[in-house]
Amino acid sequence: MSPQPLLLLLQARLESSKLSEDINSSLDLVKVFDLKGNEIPISDLWKDRKAVVAFARHFGCVFCRKRADYLASKKDIMDSSGVTLVIIGPGSIDQAKAFAEKTKFKGEIYADPAHTSYEALKFVSGALTTFTPNAGLKIIQLYMEGYRQDWKLSFEKDTVERGGWQQGGIIVAGPGKSNISYIHKDKEAGDDPDIQDILKACCS
Repeated sequence: MSPQPLLLLLQARLESSKLSEDINSSLDLVKVFDLKGNEIPISDLWKDRKAVVAFARHFGCVFCRKRADYLASKKDIMDSSGVTLVIIGPGSIDQAKAFAEKTKFKGEIYADPAHTSYEALKFVSGALTTFTPNAGLKIIQLYMEGYRQDWKLSFEKDTVERGGWQQGGIIVAGPGKSNISYIHKDKEAGDDPDIQDILKACCS
C-alpha cells in the first residue's frame, strides 16, 4: 500500500476511535427503564453480551413497527450467535408496555423518557428529517403492507412536545461497555440500514 492511502486509513481509524470514545463518554450517564420500571445504565445492556440495539422514533411510529418486524425476522440468526435484540424508545414506561403488547415484539424493550440516549448518540431531529419524499413513499408502502401508526401513542404529551420529529438509529455493541462496533444514524424517517450490514456486524 502506498503511503498516501495508508495515511488516510490510519486517519480514518483514529477518527473512528475518537468518535467511539466520545459516544462512550456521553453514554456513561444515560439511564433507561425496563418494562417493570427498573432504572438501568444503558451500557449494562451490552456490558456482558453482544446486542443489536434499535432506537425507535417514538413508540407510536409506523416506521418503528416495521423496524421491529424487520429486525425480529432475523432473531433466530441473532439467537444462534448469542446476540440479544433490543428496542429503546423515547417515551414513558407505559408507552413501552403498550408497544410491547401491540407489536408482540420478542426482543427486550426499554423506555428513555428523557431522550438522553438519543442526545448522547447525536441522533438527528427535526421536521425536515421527518417529512421527506422518501418517507412519504415509504408510509404508503407500509400502509399497503398492513402497518398502522398508533395515533393514541403518537399524541401523548411527551411525543407531542417534541413534535414527533426525533429520528433513531441502530447500534451493535458489546460485550464490554465501551465496545460499539456498528452505528447507523437515521438520516430521515424510515431510513433502515441493510439488514445484511447489521448481521455482518453482530453475527459474523
